[in-house]
Amino acid sequence: MNKVDDRIKTWVQFGQMISSKIEKYNSVPDNELFNIFNNARIENPWFTENNVLIALRNWVITLEQCNVEKWALKYSDYINANRKQLNIAVVNAGNIPFAGLHDFISVLFCGFNYIGKNATGDSILLPYIASLLCSIEPSFNDQIHFVSKLETMDAVIATGNNNSARYFEYYFGKYPHIIRKNRNGIGVLNGNESANQLHSLGKDIFTYFGLGCRNVSKIYVPEGYDFNKIFEVFEDFKDLIMHNKYMNNFDYNNSVFLLKKIPFLQNGFLIVRNENQIASPVSVLHYEEYNCHYDLLKSLNNSITQLQCIVSEEIIFKEDKQLEKITIDFGKAQSPALWDYADGVDTVEFLCKI
Repeated sequence: MNKVDDRIKTWVQFGQMISSKIEKYNSVPDNELFNIFNNARIENPWFTENNVLIALRNWVITLEQCNVEKWALKYSDYINANRKQLNIAVVNAGNIPFAGLHDFISVLFCGFNYIGKNATGDSILLPYIASLLCSIEPSFNDQIHFVSKLETMDAVIATGNNNSARYFEYYFGKYPHIIRKNRNGIGVLNGNESANQLHSLGKDIFTYFGLGCRNVSKIYVPEGYDFNKIFEVFEDFKDLIMHNKYMNNFDYNNSVFLLKKIPFLQNGFLIVRNENQIASPVSVLHYEEYNCHYDLLKSLNNSITQLQCIVSEEIIFKEDKQLEKITIDFGKAQSPALWDYADGVDTVEFLCKI
């Protein structure tokens, strides 16, 4: 068995182990996962048990054998060649559970040492996942290091916002690097979406409280769109307002818009406002109307560097390859495959070329 086959086997076993942990927890909540969920929530209230489970279940699907093989075999020549050992520093985002897991997998898949710096408020989940992996493949114990300060490195992968990106460029610019900035998901509606499609759009908006870079923060709708359509379907997500931090964001934004006399719609847990900006605060969904397909294409292409994905009927952008490449079906925003790289930058290819 060659190197890439070994690593495919390891990652598939890893996904199966996660699946068995979830099954055990669902039947008889065990102390191990209960403690992980509880400690993660205490450290970061956005990391609810439900959100952590959603993330884990998505990774179980992602690490199914057919998916791992499709991803990994592309890099066979590199993985099977003899390469020098490198230290790859990874600065992880902490916006959603396991935000840095794809980089973690990519670095180890390439055979390099993983030097991870976790975000404040996210010190539990990735180290736990690493411990599971090391129980399958003990050799990873010597390759995985979580640190509070990055010192020795050969390359850097850093994920943050536009402000932190400037900091990263200053400190890590001399190393081979991937530096990620703010991006968001958007939705494009034609007005004829079914209730099922709109409900799936709700998942794209509300999963992880909308904090992910793939969450839909803005929708484009035809002129005169009736928002009662989405408000009616979105009632299924109304329990979000029971979360204290989400409720505080909703109350704050609602008050600010009222004081500033900014027009908006709201249904008791979501504020919808007409706004050109793509990124929106927690509990707020931006929208923009369009009246012709050409103007819509022009607007989206002007904003392409801010877009992580487009949720829509996939055929809508068939004449624009750049937009079509990042267009996914409703409900798929938070279910990226291993080959759906953040910001469209192939992490493994980057590592292969160092």
